[in-house]
Amino acid sequence: MQNATHLSESPPPPPPVAPPRHHLPAIPPRGALVAGVTLLLLAAGIGLMLRGDRPPFFEGLDERWLVWTTGARTGTASDLARDLDRLGGPLGLVLPFGLIGCLCVYGRWRSAVFVFTSAVLANILVILPLKQVVDRPRPPRPWVLVNSGSFPSGEVFTATTLVIAVAVVAFRPRARRWWWLIGGSYVAAMMWSRTWLHAQWLSDTVAGLLAGAGTGLLLWLAFAPLLRGEAVRAAADRLWE
Repeated sequence: MQNATHLSESPPPPPPVAPPRHHLPAIPPRGALVAGVTLLLLAAGIGLMLRGDRPPFFEGLDERWLVWTTGARTGTASDLARDLDRLGGPLGLVLPFGLIGCLCVYGRWRSAVFVFTSAVLANILVILPLKQVVDRPRPPRPWVLVNSGSFPSGEVFTATTLVIAVAVVAFRPRARRWWWLIGGSYVAAMMWSRTWLHAQWLSDTVAGLLAGAGTGLLLWLAFAPLLRGEAVRAAADRLWE
């Protein structure tokens, strides 16, 4: 009887802790699925037009833009463009891997997996197949060393997915508004850099932006349950469990 009484008087287990309203990582926006699929389809549509028998309607704009962005190979603009080119290459992996390391130190391995998938793995899974299928030639005489396959821009794609991933795991809503402005400027600068260096056509960079934004949104949505679990654990101070 004493044991039964003791069990009946034991306190109930604490209710599960819910994450705060504006928790980290951030929850995906409404319509992320529709927006992500639409953006990817638009990028694929540009690729299909390039594979057609007739020149695409934007070919003239690509050629005019190439003429407009023809400047001196030396100078401030060209130096900046080459610096951005380096960020789009192997050097650019320093930022995502540095962020991944910091997240793991604080026990946020779920966010780390999301960042790795978005900023590193997605380029291999999305951009490389598109490059092989479309197989678009580069503009004549690029100013930097490039491989074959101009469409779409892998540098712009990776910049876009990285901006989205950082926004999801690192910023609360008020700061995130500023990050969208900074990140958008970085992506626009990367688009300019690729065309200034004659490494890609303008439409290649636009397709890279569309594909990157669509992939980033879909991955954000796919990882949402895992990221929400991290937010609940963070609210309960149980990240390491």
